Amino acid sequence: MNKSYQPQEIEQRLYERWEEQGYFAPQGNGEPYCIVIPPPNVTGTLHMGHAFQDTIMDTLTRFHRMKGHRTLWQPGMDHAGIATQMVVERLLNNEGISKRDLGREKFIERVWSWKETSGGQIARQTRRLGASVDWSRDRFTMDEGLSEAVRKVFIQLHDEGLIYRGKRLVNWDPVLHTALSDLEVLSADEDGHLWHFRYPLASGKGYLTVATTRPETMLGDSAVAVHPDDERYKHLVGQEIVLPIVGRHIPIIADTYVDPEFGTGCVKITPAHDFNDYEIGKRHDLQMINILTDDAALNDEVPDVYRGMDRFVARKAIVAEIKRLKLLDKVEDYVVKIPRGDRSTAVVEPYLTDQWYVKIEPLAKPAIEAVESGRIKFVPENWSKTYYDWMYNIQDWCISRQLWWGHRIPAWYDEDGAVYVGYSEDDVRKKHDLGDRSLRQDDDVLDTWFSSALWPFSTMGWPEKTAALEEFYPGNVLVTGFDIIFFWVARMIMFGLKFMDDVPFREVYIHGLIRDQDGQKMSKTKGNVLDPIDLIDGIDLESLVEKRTSGMMQDHLAPKIERATRKHFPGGINQFGTDALRMTFASLATTGRDIRFDLGRIDGYKNFCNKLWNAARYVLMNTETLDDGDAEFSAADRWIKARLNQTSNELHQHFKTYRLDLAAQSVYDFTWHEFCDWYLELSKPILQSEVASPALQRGTRRTLIKVLEAILRLLHPLMPFVTEEIWQQVAERAGIDGDTIMLQPYPEVSDQTDEAAIADIEWVKQFILGIRQIRGEMDISPGKPLPVILQGATALDRQRADEQIILLRRVGRVESVTILKDGDEPPAVATALLGEMRLLVPMKGLIDVDAERSRLSKQQEKVSVDLKRSTAKLANEKFVNNAPPEVVTQERERVAEFERTIAQLGEQLEKLDELA
Repeated sequence: MNKSYQPQEIEQRLYERWEEQGYFAPQGNGEPYCIVIPPPNVTGTLHMGHAFQDTIMDTLTRFHRMKGHRTLWQPGMDHAGIATQMVVERLLNNEGISKRDLGREKFIERVWSWKETSGGQIARQTRRLGASVDWSRDRFTMDEGLSEAVRKVFIQLHDEGLIYRGKRLVNWDPVLHTALSDLEVLSADEDGHLWHFRYPLASGKGYLTVATTRPETMLGDSAVAVHPDDERYKHLVGQEIVLPIVGRHIPIIADTYVDPEFGTGCVKITPAHDFNDYEIGKRHDLQMINILTDDAALNDEVPDVYRGMDRFVARKAIVAEIKRLKLLDKVEDYVVKIPRGDRSTAVVEPYLTDQWYVKIEPLAKPAIEAVESGRIKFVPENWSKTYYDWMYNIQDWCISRQLWWGHRIPAWYDEDGAVYVGYSEDDVRKKHDLGDRSLRQDDDVLDTWFSSALWPFSTMGWPEKTAALEEFYPGNVLVTGFDIIFFWVARMIMFGLKFMDDVPFREVYIHGLIRDQDGQKMSKTKGNVLDPIDLIDGIDLESLVEKRTSGMMQDHLAPKIERATRKHFPGGINQFGTDALRMTFASLATTGRDIRFDLGRIDGYKNFCNKLWNAARYVLMNTETLDDGDAEFSAADRWIKARLNQTSNELHQHFKTYRLDLAAQSVYDFTWHEFCDWYLELSKPILQSEVASPALQRGTRRTLIKVLEAILRLLHPLMPFVTEEIWQQVAERAGIDGDTIMLQPYPEVSDQTDEAAIADIEWVKQFILGIRQIRGEMDISPGKPLPVILQGATALDRQRADEQIILLRRVGRVESVTILKDGDEPPAVATALLGEMRLLVPMKGLIDVDAERSRLSKQQEKVSVDLKRSTAKLANEKFVNNAPPEVVTQERERVAEFERTIAQLGEQLEKLDELA
């Protein structure tokens, strides 16, 4: 083995070998275990959320593969309708071409060409993470087989009356000219205004005051609503107002939706441009007046002067006219929640248009029952409440999108507007006996989530009855974020039950979202975003800035991004390797919503990789002379094997409950603190001793290699690369046959425990730690052998001191151990406790009392000055009231630490006084 661990030298080589050998495919005859990957967008790159999620799935897959299960981690990518179309349109724009210039067929050809050449980046990056997906089964949502499944589902649902076409309100992106799902709309608070308009009563006897953040929509008002119990307006219900500017008479209606405590208690109702108003409009049979074009300009439903105006230009013109009419009551500054398209960033409009819908309630009922009955279990369980909240309030699903890239809706129209649904135009003509009647196909495509909802079974060959479906459907677990429980998880459950007559998975493991170390969302403009590949490979500052600012759509943001990047990463990003990144992700796989990613943590796990590497080098160097002779095992040998068994048991339990954070912590603690820090040190006195028997040395060598090999298997699901590389060196020496660690059995748990060995070595550890404590407190050299007197020792203490003297001498640097007789007074000593027994170290001749007193006093004086300075800060009201809360908290923590240090130094000075 090389002297140091170099991840860049082994990761790609190992992954290529794994893939070439077919190790990721289902192996053996065990019970099937299946996870389907949430398909990332083909346009995407691997972001921290993907890397976190992939680490969880790969860890589970590798664990179950080693458990002997026939594991399938099903890979694939999503065609990502809007995202992909935007990327290709941008490329065309750079060439001076529009999609309209090309036409639909040529444009789609360009998209496929782009997908083949550029769209595979995320697959390459997924390999870098060590993901053991079965690449031979890789799927894409626009593959012909998956497209066939989409058509079949659409046609069947339409034939059953569960898909229909209707005019309803949708989220409309006026730049992309398409309906958007709620997930594709990002709402954020922005500074705006609240305009208060007076609407005159038709009777001429006064007016009602309404408030709006979107004045232009008043041209589409069809009512004013009040609460039915509001005494101020009861007498006006049923009367009319005259809509300013337009002159249209509209009714005053009563509806419990209105909050009488908000504003004046009067609400303008615009059913064609507000989702809540739309529902009120349906309840009261109000006129739906659409005043916008698909570009968000005003259409012919408004007075001539406003026609063709952009909505925001019209807003100013309408406010000016209302003011001229003396109907502007007041204007207030107001924080408005503005919805924007996540791709175009355009302000989204509620827009009344013809779209295709799934009648969702008949599909939702069995999906609710599947969770209520326990056929599907959410982990953590509290996420089932989120699922129920959405499912019990579910609305029909708008599935059409005004795009060219995607699954084109299999519907055709004749010249009279009649619609026919089928697999193809020929199928429609035969099915409906249309002869040579002129037909045109619907221009819209299906929402990307429609094909994603079929993912668990379409990827395995449905609608054909395939062997993969028979074996791997339903899957065992879905791993996903809480943000798409409704948009994806619920729809997969509904479609799985509908078309497979079974749930798509048995458990849904919901993980949190990755934030930065301060809990902030990662973004380029904040400069805190991290690319997992940068963490694996490392990147210098200038390359990082260039990467983040080049090729941006919004060039004006580049300087801001550069400044923020330089602030957050002044030295660039160090190389950590994949295994350190994976262990960091695993350690963060808690039950929380927000997960803070700290570079200090990944640096710690890089050190862990190095620690494991160096431990393996020590073991290999000390096990070169293994033979088949009789072996005798020391208490330390028996202890480490007993602790290995306990740790194996803990990991089995943690994997079972999806607590990867606890699994990572457990195996980390055992490997670093018990195997490396203690057992390797406890092995040296035996291996290097002239008095230890060959059988005892043989037992320690065997224990070293066997326990290391088992540790590698324990760690492998979490850290596949470093464990494989070391295992290749260790396996044969440990008596293991096999070509790869990933197909070795995961360490099993024995019912037998060696409690005596555990107790003995815990006693040794506490003894040595007690002596080290005395050295630290009294500033005694670590290498100086110390005489130790035992006060209050039991018979068992004496026995252990006798049996383990070689360990105490070599590891604890103990010169001798003597027993203080009952009634005898000890000399001047430093003391440490071991249970009820005292460890006494005579100080005479060990330290210069006067020099030590001077050193400690100077240290105490310095800390006292620091304490006085911090205390004065906290006594200053200006500092406490004006400084950031975290700075004040930090100062209070400093005061507490100074006080602790002064107390400890005082105790050490008292001990010196006793010695004098």
